[in-house]
Amino acid sequence: MEVRIEESWKAMLKSEFEQPYFEQMALFLKIEKMAGKTIYPPGPLIFNAFDQTPFDKLKVVLLGQDPYHGPGQAHGLCFSVQDGVPPPPSLINIFKEIEADIGLTMPVNKGNLTHWAKQGVLLLNTALTVRANEPASHSTIGWTVFTDAVIKKISEMKSGIVFLLWGNHAKEKQALIDGNKHFVLKAAHPSPFSVNKGFFGCKHFSKTNALLVQEGKDPIDWSL
Repeated sequence: MEVRIEESWKAMLKSEFEQPYFEQMALFLKIEKMAGKTIYPPGPLIFNAFDQTPFDKLKVVLLGQDPYHGPGQAHGLCFSVQDGVPPPPSLINIFKEIEADIGLTMPVNKGNLTHWAKQGVLLLNTALTVRANEPASHSTIGWTVFTDAVIKKISEMKSGIVFLLWGNHAKEKQALIDGNKHFVLKAAHPSPFSVNKGFFGCKHFSKTNALLVQEGKDPIDWSL
């Protein structure tokens, strides 16, 4: 797999790209494609989260789980969908919380979060690919080893990063983060199944901005 990724990340993650597990994963994806499987997101967008948020611009890490597995949705940013695709239920709930928290009315027909990414929000899924219509189909092929390494490196090499961990899967990653030098905000997942168990009312958007300002950084403009 030719890794198309922004230069600062490429340099920092070079050792991961050379690991045997990564080579095996690349081979696995190649074989799937040769077998006619449809994989999301498209190849050039697999590392889009890194391309949109260079390491030196990083301020916030939002962890997702799996790319969307429907046609035209996934583009390498967690929770985000490509232009022209209506926001899925979890994203609609995120927008509802933004409106309740900071009074920002979000668009009903747009779910592309690139504007957040360009301001320093790393929209990182723990698995970076998925087979069409098969959720979690690539969750055990090695991606979690890679994304765990990314989280650890951010924790080690940065300070004052705000980590947003929504849902049990994301909360498990807290063990990789040094809580003495970073901020960890946890809530339920925004999916319709759990949104009322502590996502609505979490106020993570205003809290994130308050922490960034406290660190002397510009707050995030959460509009699209």
